[in-house]
Amino acid sequence: MLPTMQQRMQRQGIRRLLVLSGDADWCRRQAQRLMATMPGDWPWCGGEAPHGAQALNHGEVRTMLGQERLHAVFDAGDGLDVEALAQLAGVLRAGSWLLLLTPPWQSWPQRADADSLRWSDSPQPIATPNFIAHLQQRLTADAEVSIWRQGQPLQLAPLPARPDWQAPNGEPTAEQQVLLTRLLASERGIWVLTAPRGRGKSTLAGMLVQRSAQSCWITGPSRAATEVASQWAQGNAQFWAPDALLAHCRQPGSAVADWLLVDEAAAIPAPLLQQLIAYFPRVLLTTTVQGYEGTGRGFLLKFCASLPQWQGLSLQQPMRWAAGDALERIIDDALLFNELQPWQTAGQTIGYRRLTQPQLCGDDALLQRFYALLTSAHYRTSPLDLRRLMDAPGMQFAVAVQADGEVAGALWLTEEGGLPAALAHEVWAGRRRPRGSLVAQSLAAHGGQWWAPTLRSRRITRVAVLPALRRQGIARRLIEQQRRQAQGLDYLSVSFGYTEPLWRFWQSCGFELARIGSRPEASSGCYSVMALLPLSEQGEMLCQAARKHLARDWRWLQQRIALTLAIPGDDGDPQLNEDDWRELAGFAFAHRPLEASLGALQRLLLHSTLPLPALRAHLQQQLSVEQCVTQCRVNGQKALLRQWRQEAAQALAQMDEQHCRRWREWSAARP
Repeated sequence: MLPTMQQRMQRQGIRRLLVLSGDADWCRRQAQRLMATMPGDWPWCGGEAPHGAQALNHGEVRTMLGQERLHAVFDAGDGLDVEALAQLAGVLRAGSWLLLLTPPWQSWPQRADADSLRWSDSPQPIATPNFIAHLQQRLTADAEVSIWRQGQPLQLAPLPARPDWQAPNGEPTAEQQVLLTRLLASERGIWVLTAPRGRGKSTLAGMLVQRSAQSCWITGPSRAATEVASQWAQGNAQFWAPDALLAHCRQPGSAVADWLLVDEAAAIPAPLLQQLIAYFPRVLLTTTVQGYEGTGRGFLLKFCASLPQWQGLSLQQPMRWAAGDALERIIDDALLFNELQPWQTAGQTIGYRRLTQPQLCGDDALLQRFYALLTSAHYRTSPLDLRRLMDAPGMQFAVAVQADGEVAGALWLTEEGGLPAALAHEVWAGRRRPRGSLVAQSLAAHGGQWWAPTLRSRRITRVAVLPALRRQGIARRLIEQQRRQAQGLDYLSVSFGYTEPLWRFWQSCGFELARIGSRPEASSGCYSVMALLPLSEQGEMLCQAARKHLARDWRWLQQRIALTLAIPGDDGDPQLNEDDWRELAGFAFAHRPLEASLGALQRLLLHSTLPLPALRAHLQQQLSVEQCVTQCRVNGQKALLRQWRQEAAQALAQMDEQHCRRWREWSAARP
């Protein structure tokens, strides 16, 4: 039955999905029988692969992108990694079957999903009823998806009549040729090519190298990500890792190529990419328009908006399978990869309302609009975010809705805190880091406010407004609604990559800086900052403590953080107070990092009469860690950290032995 249909699928250039739903042993037996009837590659992802099959764990599927396979099995019996599922579908060539093995259909929504450990912040796997119900609805609604349930006969969904498919013959398609002609005639410029997976973006980049008389270099998030482009370039384009290329370009007098081709550009940190572009007369950026690498449309909105001039290109016609491919359709439909048509925004009143997770997931049209808006504003949105949004505990939402029901603004929040005081103490000491509560735990572990995780809060995860309606106060009103209607909460928080415009926005919403990370984020090149909006008396006390802590330490933090930012509130008093003693004890006798205790350590060095050579070398002489290792003659960074801690302990004991003993006992206390 399957082999006969597979021959027709091959002629049509179509791939299809067959779901096997039942007990794990039954699913495995049926999959093996089907595999035996059809020759193919048959990689087996997840679960326990049968003897002789190419076994893949979920993380290994990504390494296959850019390659092609005939037929595959995805075992979702223990958990459904939707990113790996989409990636596996992306490597199957025309004529392929994808077998999806699932738990029994009726009980599947209530089954604990092992994949939830990656995104739910839960200590144990949780059931994911909202997403599984959504997926089941999509699967049953698609007329070309076959579902074989245990105890029922196999009935394949009919294969509609389609014209025979003409596979690519190595020459550019008409669509590709139009773009190649345009690019080859160019003298200068930046072009951004976006398209769904399988449309030949990388192939076109390689063809450009083939046909261009100019020199070309290729870069991308990894060498594997540029494999297809490099193959089509036939060795005529040198590959560079992005950071190595930037280092080369910065060297005085260094030569550069006439073309820089950047494959999967959305996966490269934006600041690095922006610097690279400036060195080349012609640049072609390619990125997937929507899917598991993030979204190219968001990339256009967020990154390309910062470019002085750029020209957009697109490809619509598939190359590796026929238009209307059944497998691509169901994957895109289930994971909300499809672009929605723009909705009208002019002249409508806007209302604001809060949503629970069941309310959002129970309204399919609302869910699609909400998620599409978040995706367009945050180009690294992935299927993992969809799963978290639909089923992770502690999710809260709000929407700005037009009179016609369309979504104009979206707000996503996550509940944090409520930890026992003993556990919060362990987080502060650096001995524990339970899942979840990103800001609350960071304030304890890095900011010094050990009690922060005991308070209850909500962190703003995402906020987005339709581009046509931005700068009209919609986002501020969504946040203000949360502030007014919050019950039983001590504060709202947000964590973001610092830019002046973004900080001005959060300031206008009433937030105050609480912490600044000491290293730029790899993805954005910005320093990660955290800000608080107090809602209760305890929240106000926490906010004041964090603000004072940051202001008092800022003179020393500025040596490591390249931000021209005025943080008022430092009284200039170098004396050690009780907060300093607590921080110093946490560093000397527990496991707090040096960066978290930086200001207190600097004040300690001002008062101590001991030599403390390792600490003074790093903090006062500003020698690097590597230089300190050499100067102090210790065996690596761990040994240097031990010496730093020992020197801090010696200085505390010399200053006040009794006080030192009391804080040592407090920092060492365990629940």
